[in-house]
Amino acid sequence: MADETELDLDEMNDDSPTGKAVATTRDSDDDEDTHRTASDLETVFDIPVQVSAVLGRSRMQVSQLMRIGKGAVVELDRKVGEAIDIYVNNRLVARGEVVVVDDRLGVTMTEIIKGNRG
Repeated sequence: MADETELDLDEMNDDSPTGKAVATTRDSDDDEDTHRTASDLETVFDIPVQVSAVLGRSRMQVSQLMRIGKGAVVELDRKVGEAIDIYVNNRLVARGEVVVVDDRLGVTMTEIIKGNRG
């Protein structure tokens, strides 16, 4: 039988003695749990990723694009208040809303997209 390992990520809660998120791995052949904290993942914290928040999309011909000037309005395929798409490294990972924080635009995630990892 193949060795199967299950990975559970527990939310941070008051029950955790350290107050940190804990990942638990369980081998199907072994009842003993191995706990790992978020600090065990520090080696990947410095890996750069590209995050994009897409407000909407529009299709147009090159001739229309060349006529766009300052003050022009480009109509997008989304309505006001509709969720925006959040991509990490060109992969859709969440949907969210635009927010204003200290006179700057930001994004708050309202839905995490669980995709197939192959």
